[in-house]
Amino acid sequence: MGKRGPKPRFLDVACPNEQCSQFGIAGKGNVTVYGTYQISSGKMRKYVCHTCGTKFCDRTNTAFYDLRTNEEKVKLALKMAMRGMSVLGIAEILEAKPSTISTWISRAAKHSEKVNEVVLKDVETPKVEMDEAWTFVGKKHCPGKMNTKTRELGSG
Repeated sequence: MGKRGPKPRFLDVACPNEQCSQFGIAGKGNVTVYGTYQISSGKMRKYVCHTCGTKFCDRTNTAFYDLRTNEEKVKLALKMAMRGMSVLGIAEILEAKPSTISTWISRAAKHSEKVNEVVLKDVETPKVEMDEAWTFVGKKHCPGKMNTKTRELGSG
C-alpha cells in the first residue's frame, strides 16, 4: 500500500509481456500505475504488471515508443507522407531532419505490419474469378476509348 492508500487498478490496460499469463488481457486488475515521467507533449504513465513484474508505459507496443517528439508532430508527418509528400518536403515544413522523418515513417510501417498480422490473422477473403473482375473493369468508361457497346451502336 502506498503513502496515500492503495494504488488504483487500471482495467483498460493489459500486460504487454508475451510470456505473462495475463498477456493482452485487460480488466484483470493486475496492472497498477508505477509512476509518471515528463515528455514534451505531457506526462506519460508507467505501469507494472503484478503477475510477471513487467514495467511498461503508455507508449509500449506503439509506433511512438521511445520517441521524444510530440505525437501530434509525428502524426502530421505520417499524414503528409500518406498524401504523397516527399520526405524532404515534410522535413522542411516540420523543421526536422529528413532522416528523422524517414525513421518515423519506417517505424509506423513496421508497427502497422505487426497490427495486420494480429488483426488479419484469421480473415478469409473469397477468390474472385478473373472473368468477374474483367466484367467489372470492362464496364468502366475510359475517356478517349470506345468500349465495344459504343462501337456496335455506331456512336462515338
